[in-house]
Amino acid sequence: MVAEGVFAPGHLGELTQIAPFEMIDAVLATCSAVQERTRKLPARVVVYLLLAAGLFEECGYPTVWRKLTGALSSLPIPQVTATALWHARCRLGVRPMRELFDLLRGPASAIRTAGARWAGLLVVAIDGTHLDVADDEAVRAKLGKGSNQYTDASGYPQVLLVALVSCGTRAVIDAVFGPGKPGESILGCRLMRSLHPGMIVLLDRGFATKGFLNAVHTTQAHFLARLSASWKPPVLARYPDGSFLSRIAGIEVRIVACEITIATSQGRRTGVYRLATTLLDPRAHPASELVKLYHERWEVESAYFELKKSMLGRRVLRARSWPGIAQEIYALLSTYQLIRIAISDAAHATGTDPDRCSFTTALNAARDQVIQAANVIADTAIDLVGAIGTAVLDALLPARRLRLSPRAVKRPLSRYAYKSMKVDRRTYQATINIEILTGSTSP
Repeated sequence: MVAEGVFAPGHLGELTQIAPFEMIDAVLATCSAVQERTRKLPARVVVYLLLAAGLFEECGYPTVWRKLTGALSSLPIPQVTATALWHARCRLGVRPMRELFDLLRGPASAIRTAGARWAGLLVVAIDGTHLDVADDEAVRAKLGKGSNQYTDASGYPQVLLVALVSCGTRAVIDAVFGPGKPGESILGCRLMRSLHPGMIVLLDRGFATKGFLNAVHTTQAHFLARLSASWKPPVLARYPDGSFLSRIAGIEVRIVACEITIATSQGRRTGVYRLATTLLDPRAHPASELVKLYHERWEVESAYFELKKSMLGRRVLRARSWPGIAQEIYALLSTYQLIRIAISDAAHATGTDPDRCSFTTALNAARDQVIQAANVIADTAIDLVGAIGTAVLDALLPARRLRLSPRAVKRPLSRYAYKSMKVDRRTYQATINIEILTGSTSP
């Protein structure tokens, strides 16, 4: 069952139940983007086309259209051209996709969702990444290009994307994007609108700046940030767990210094970390537990991997203008969020940890549902698992194992570089030893 008439291609398979027709129509009405007359491509259909394009990033828009309509051969589906699809996307604009993302974004977790909270606090992380965009003159003028020792301009222009991600579900709570300058910590300040009491924000060294830490502290959310070597925090008081009270950026914090040793069959590596947090009670939040919690910051990197590798396939975005790029990024984030909500609903309904749910399995199941135009309209009894959730639960990942893969350039420019780099790219089982350092403030 799909919509009637020219609205029939407007669906996203089973994901339509999460973003139903009524939601899309309300977004269009709010943005005054409802078509004045019914065309072959109504605004609602164009929204679903953009969302479906996030599922089929390897395809052009005409091919995405054929996937939306492939199972609707018995219906009088209008024939549309690539030019008609381009004009329809231009008419729609950016605002409806931004409004839709604002409706969908969030932690996608309940109070009892496994791994979503720590000590009663919602665990979130902020980090940035770059998306390649078309090397068009207008885009290049806005974003600039990278440089290297051979040329002043190299590679594709890039958009800086900074996201606030729930570590337990990898759902996007908020995201902002723009040119790479003046930097991710400045752009990330726009995410403060989504921070609130009851959160603990995990931050890398790039975000541990005076301005950013003060902005987070103003929201009354707690933070756990890794400090760079430039910070020289004073020791105001020492605690039995090895941490000490200090003050940075005018904020009273507790500093935890630790030495982390990672051992594999190929050797050992040791590094010293300093973490600063606004959780000042060492009994309620021991230093050793804070160090373990900080490892959850890597969940935001996993979310970016799913966006850039699983969905985009490391491809350049389709759009060749800044409004088109913004429209495409909001559509991509919305589609990612829809899949994450479907995964979280299935995990919560069965008491499963979302960490064991495969995003790739959910993505492929969502693609199948679009091609078949299946489960578009929900029954009277809502099934939180559905076909996507069933596929995920039938192929659960094993419990997390501690493994280590050394950082390396996976695709060197020269095909002869593999031997000269002498880098072992295999992944090994690892053991980690954490030792809290006392009596020292050095990084």
